Amino acid sequence: MHEHDDPSELKFPLYAKVPLVLLGLALVVLTLHIASNLIFPLFFAAIFAIMLHPVEQWLLRRGVPALPAIALTVVLGVAALLALLYFIYMEAVQLSSQLPMFKAKLFQTTNLVEQWLDARFGLTNQKLMGYLNDAGSRAAGLAGGTLTAVSGLLVTATLLPVYIFLLFLYQRRLVDFLTQVFSGRRTDTGVAEVLHQSKAAIQSYMVGLLIEGSIVAVLNVAGLLALGIPYALLLGVLGALLNFIPYVGGLAAILLPVLMAFVTKDGYGYPAAVVAVYMLIQFIDNHYLIPRIVASKIKVNALVAIVGVLVGNAIGGVAGMFLALPVIAILKIICDRIDSLKPWGLLLGDEEATARPGRLGRQKALAHKEV
Repeated sequence: MHEHDDPSELKFPLYAKVPLVLLGLALVVLTLHIASNLIFPLFFAAIFAIMLHPVEQWLLRRGVPALPAIALTVVLGVAALLALLYFIYMEAVQLSSQLPMFKAKLFQTTNLVEQWLDARFGLTNQKLMGYLNDAGSRAAGLAGGTLTAVSGLLVTATLLPVYIFLLFLYQRRLVDFLTQVFSGRRTDTGVAEVLHQSKAAIQSYMVGLLIEGSIVAVLNVAGLLALGIPYALLLGVLGALLNFIPYVGGLAAILLPVLMAFVTKDGYGYPAAVVAVYMLIQFIDNHYLIPRIVASKIKVNALVAIVGVLVGNAIGGVAGMFLALPVIAILKIICDRIDSLKPWGLLLGDEEATARPGRLGRQKALAHKEV
C-alpha cells in the first residue's frame, strides 16, 4: 500500500527536483572521495563482518560466550586472509629470484624492437631512448603511487580486525540506531526487513564471488600448466583475485601470464596461446559462471553495474570498484522498499530477472510483487 501524502509536505516541480537530486548526488560523491580513506575501510569491515556473521552465530549456538565468540570469529577470518597473503608472498619471493633472467630477456627484446622500428619507420635510437625515458619516468611515478597505495592498504589492514570486532560487539546498538533514525520508533518491521535483505544480499554476493573466483583460479592454473608457463599457481591465483574487480580485473589478469610467457619462452606462440586460453576462460566466466553464481545474487543490470564500477574507480580506485556492486545492491533493496524510490529500484534492477522470479530467488520475487 502507498502511504498517504502529508499535506504539510513541500511539493517541488520536476525542473526544481532534478537539480536538487543531482546536487545531492554530487555532494555524496564528493564526500566519499574526500573521506574515502576513512569510509572505505568501514565499508570493507562491514562486508567482512556480514560474511563472518554465520560463524559467530554458529559459535553462539554452541554455547560460546559472546565476547569469545566474536574474538574467535575475527581470528579465524584474519587467519584465512593471512594464509592467502602468505602463499602469495612465498610464491613472489621465488619469482623474484628470476629477475636477472627477465631483465636480460627484456633487454634483448628491446634491442630487436629498436632495430625493427628503425628499419620500418626510421626511428633512430636517440628518439627511441627519448620515448623510453618518458615511459620510464611515467612508470616510476606509477610505481611510487602504487607503493603509497600499498602502504595505505597495510595501515588499513591493521584496522580492519578492530573494526570487525567492534561491529560485532555493537551490532544490536547499530540496528536499533538505524531503526530509530529511519522510522522514528524503537522497532519497525520495514526497516528490519531492509537490513535483513541487505545482509542476505551481501552474504550471497560474497559467497558467489568466492565460488566463482575459486573456479576461475583452477581454470587459470590448469591452462598455464598445460602450456608449461612457470609459476602457474601464483599467476592463476593472482588472476582470480584480479577478476574480483568487476568487468576490468579480468583484462588486467591477462597481462602477467602473457609477460611471463614472453620472457620465459621463445617466440610469440606461447604469449598468443596464453591470450587465447585466458579469453576462453573469460568467455566461460562471463557467460556461465557469473550469470549463474554471482549475477543471480546481485540483481543489478549490466549498464548500472559498469557505470557503478567506473564511478567507484573515480572515487576510491580499486577499493571503490570492488565495493560498487554491493553498495548498488543495498541501494536497490532500499529503493524497492520505499514507495517514492521504487522507480530508482526499477532503474537499478534487471528487468529480465524480475520477469522470472522463480529462478532468481524469493527476495526479488517479493520486491517485484510489491511493485
